[in-house]
Amino acid sequence: MKWQDRRLLDLFGIEHPILQAPMAGVTSPQMAIATSEAGALGSIAAAMLTPEGTRQELQMVKQGTGRPFNINFFAHKSPPADAGRDTRWRQKLAPYYGELGIAADARGPSRAAFDASFCDLLLEFMPKVASFHFGLPDRSLVKRLKAAKILVISSATTAEEARWLEGEGVDAVIAQGAEAGGHRGMFLVDDISRQAGTMALVPQVVDAVKVPVIAAGGIGDGRGIAAALALGAAGAQIGTAFMLTPEAKTTPLHRAALKQANDNSTTLTNVFTGRAARGIVNRIIREIGPMSADAPAFPLAAEATQPLRGPAEAKGSTDFTSLWSGQAPTLAREMPAGELVAAMVRETEAAFRRTRG
Repeated sequence: MKWQDRRLLDLFGIEHPILQAPMAGVTSPQMAIATSEAGALGSIAAAMLTPEGTRQELQMVKQGTGRPFNINFFAHKSPPADAGRDTRWRQKLAPYYGELGIAADARGPSRAAFDASFCDLLLEFMPKVASFHFGLPDRSLVKRLKAAKILVISSATTAEEARWLEGEGVDAVIAQGAEAGGHRGMFLVDDISRQAGTMALVPQVVDAVKVPVIAAGGIGDGRGIAAALALGAAGAQIGTAFMLTPEAKTTPLHRAALKQANDNSTTLTNVFTGRAARGIVNRIIREIGPMSADAPAFPLAAEATQPLRGPAEAKGSTDFTSLWSGQAPTLAREMPAGELVAAMVRETEAAFRRTRG
């Protein structure tokens, strides 16, 4: 495939303008290695890892490939504790705690934001790209990364957010349409009812900024990649399509849910973490969501909902599991990640041939 737009290829040092999305809890070093070796940009996700866990994954990727890769972090600001809201949230979840025999004060792990310790790790391992969700970390940390020639990219869900990111010096913007699975990257807005889909968002972001734009959301094969490029994007970030690969850490229960899902199986919900994220509808979403005003701010809500997951899954239930998925779960394929990249490249070429007649 001879790509006409080489902006991302030259920027990242890759062969194909495809980014494997960094999905916390799903992506693995093996997935990142296979994707990068196939000529795309592989990614690992540090949003749910400790610094030591992040170090281990960075070491594995560095040992497994000499090609460029990306590591992703959340850039949220920790909210102040709100005892009253936490109490109301736990009262709402109390029947589930009782049903599963869980202590009322059980707490799950939180999610760490990018800080100086993570920044030190990146300067030690020097990945080609560092990507962020929910805006950007402190300017001093971004300055350190850029001074070390580590490329910085981040997600935008509106043209306004894209312009803000460009003003802060990012090297590329990920335009995340409403179809995308997992957490919305929104950081200047909070109304999910006004979030644009990928087809509407991408051309407006392309018009709003000068840096390369990476389309994300609902893209799962070469047809979607071709469409994104036709809209002016320099590349596409793809997540859900990789969730059934053997390299994915997707659990057996989550895999089964993805295989049974279709185009109207997902919704945006805040019941798992306190922030809007797209996943497959299950019991907890139906009964107390999808958007609950009682859910504490991200990431505090997860401290109360996470303890429900393990006991339920032990019984074969996904009633309380965050089954993250984009709106195109049927495009996920059970094939090795490297083969999936190659298939997408062939499909993109075929799509362009069809449009040219």
